Amino acid sequence: MKILLTIGDITLKGGAERVVANLANAYAQIGLDVEILSFYKSGDKEAFELDNRVKLSYMHQKSFDKKRKNFFYKMSYKFIESYILKRDFKDKDFIIFNNSPHFPLFKNTNTDYLKIIHVRAKGRYLKRYDYFDALVLIATGEIDFWKSHHKNIELIPNFLPNISNLNTDYSKKCVVSIGRMDGSNQKGFFRLIDIWKLIQDSSEFKDWKLHIVGDGELKEKIENKIKDLNLTNSIILKPFTKDVESEYLSASIYAMTSHFEGLPMVLIEAQSYALPTISFDIATGPSDIIEDEKSGYLIKDNDLNEYATKLKTLMSDESLRAKMGAKSKEIVKSKFSKDVVMKQWMELFERIKNNA
Repeated sequence: MKILLTIGDITLKGGAERVVANLANAYAQIGLDVEILSFYKSGDKEAFELDNRVKLSYMHQKSFDKKRKNFFYKMSYKFIESYILKRDFKDKDFIIFNNSPHFPLFKNTNTDYLKIIHVRAKGRYLKRYDYFDALVLIATGEIDFWKSHHKNIELIPNFLPNISNLNTDYSKKCVVSIGRMDGSNQKGFFRLIDIWKLIQDSSEFKDWKLHIVGDGELKEKIENKIKDLNLTNSIILKPFTKDVESEYLSASIYAMTSHFEGLPMVLIEAQSYALPTISFDIATGPSDIIEDEKSGYLIKDNDLNEYATKLKTLMSDESLRAKMGAKSKEIVKSKFSKDVVMKQWMELFERIKNNA
């Protein structure tokens, strides 16, 4: 079986790019003929390590010109790129589109075209998804929406390539949160700081620390808010690190305060180290990972007081952290392991070909 995975720019270090690398490596490891096509190339090399059996090609040896936002310019590019895709990849059984605005305007008869939906639906230009033979959702939150707009919807989550044998130490009085500090404020670190202020107003938790790990354009504003609320003694800002394992193992609770997500891999990673987790119950993502009251807590979106109350509950009870942490790891093994998810992909491929 020959599979082509497409991505906007594989040299970018983002979630979708990591998913593509993980998928390609997993396909290669089970003996499939797999190739990645990156439409653009803004960096020197791919951001994530690839198995040496994975072929990699670029359609353009440059980054996309974001300054050229003219509608006709962008559409002409997509038109040309779709034609090149049809012309140069006639031998593929499946072409899987990821985080890019490209669509198979031209199609080969013997190829099936799939689209992985990584982000929230915007409800615009939905007819373009009819070009795909199937849409693959990574989270359950928008299944009903997509089923009302496409005849073939599949649910296959992202997976962890490796699940650590290590578990955290629940005696550590540390809460950790990891993510980008970009201009969208997606990760909601400002409201996490407000929640931590509510907690620190109680003398009971003065010996606890909050580690926020990440970089981005909002970092200075986040630092200023911490100073304004006199939280510099209890909140530690740390830069991104490749040794993210040590960050998970340094804490006994993982806290997420995102405003929106697809399927947050950081939650899955945290649970793989047996961390109990807490998150706002936003539209998609956390409810697929956290079992409320069992592996952690799901909080009504933007209810900061309830979030602080549940976080205090975890901080007050080491045995509860251990119990919920054990459930967290169980969930990751049963739902987000490579073997479990790859079985779903192979069943999807077989089902599509049998129905052709």
